[in-house]
Amino acid sequence: MAFHGVDYFQIDELLSEEALLLRQTVRDFVEQEVKPIIEDHYMAGTFPMELVPKLADLGLLGITAPSEYGGSGASYLLYGIAMQELERGDSGVRSFCSVQNSLVIYPILTYGTEEQKQKWIPKLATGKAIGCFGLTEPDYGSNPGGMKTTATKVDGGYVLNGAKMWITNGSIADVAVVWAKLDGVVHGFLVEKGTPGFTTQEMKGKHSLRASVTSELIFQDCFVPEDSILQVKGLRGPLSCLTQARYGIAWGAVGAAMECYEVALEYAKTRIQFDRPIASFQLVQNKLVWMLTEITKAQLVNYRLAQLKDSGKIRYQQVSFAKRNNVAMALECARLARDILGANGIINEYPVMRHMANLETVKTYEGTHDIHTLILGEDITGIQAFHC
Repeated sequence: MAFHGVDYFQIDELLSEEALLLRQTVRDFVEQEVKPIIEDHYMAGTFPMELVPKLADLGLLGITAPSEYGGSGASYLLYGIAMQELERGDSGVRSFCSVQNSLVIYPILTYGTEEQKQKWIPKLATGKAIGCFGLTEPDYGSNPGGMKTTATKVDGGYVLNGAKMWITNGSIADVAVVWAKLDGVVHGFLVEKGTPGFTTQEMKGKHSLRASVTSELIFQDCFVPEDSILQVKGLRGPLSCLTQARYGIAWGAVGAAMECYEVALEYAKTRIQFDRPIASFQLVQNKLVWMLTEITKAQLVNYRLAQLKDSGKIRYQQVSFAKRNNVAMALECARLARDILGANGIINEYPVMRHMANLETVKTYEGTHDIHTLILGEDITGIQAFHC
């Protein structure tokens, strides 16, 4: 009897009933609400805003936020599982939730004042407000310490000047977590939509992550009040947020890989060539076996990563390991699935080309593959191979 599914090492036996229920709930949501509409949104280059209240109803916009702030108060294992299932639908939908959870709620919860927490987290967790994270600049991506955006102290607050680029949710956000240099030191600020001097411009013409809003944030003598500053100094603030986001990405990438594998497997078993299903050919089986093997290894990495995260023992280098490995693996799975589907792999009747294009972005954002290689290289040798 042939094995079916994508749980070759019976990891489900390690999951609680709560975790299995959440996974099934999100998987059903993706099947019923995301997959029927996502191709149209992808082709149109639009984000499915109609999903936002539905994601909020499922508790997916504030998964790990404490219940006293309107969050679900769930574990990071549950957060990871949710991100995995969302990316089976589309990277853009998962990115929306990752930004809300890891790049907006997390810094406010970790570095915000009680007033900031009370004002924003309940709105963000329930979808009544959308957030974005402004770190990357037109000339500074992998080197955030070189940012040019500045904050100047004035009576009653601060004046921001500069620009941020490649910002997910930027044009639809109600609040932006913006990082700027104040007296040469990086600080975080909460900038509300509609603040004079703060404008956004959606970036068009993308071949990847098309069902996601990507924007430029522009600050021209933008005044923000004294109580908008976060209580953290230096790059550890934004970098800690990136570690949070990378954790969710590591899980999400596996979801995309799982989807591509399952589509390719089913296609290979039903596609007839030379009077036989192509699944009977050695080269096709080799591709399917590679995909399942790498997915299984990544699943085990994620499960252990979640244990370390929930126990407070995690190191950011371990998150880099998972993000680097899992995204590269998922991208190769998408390419192999496209190859198995042949010409059918490029049409939107199947999701593999969309996943493949999306994963090119996922491989780049929140630390490129090469940057994570250097992070790991320094960790294992003790020698820094890049310059700050």
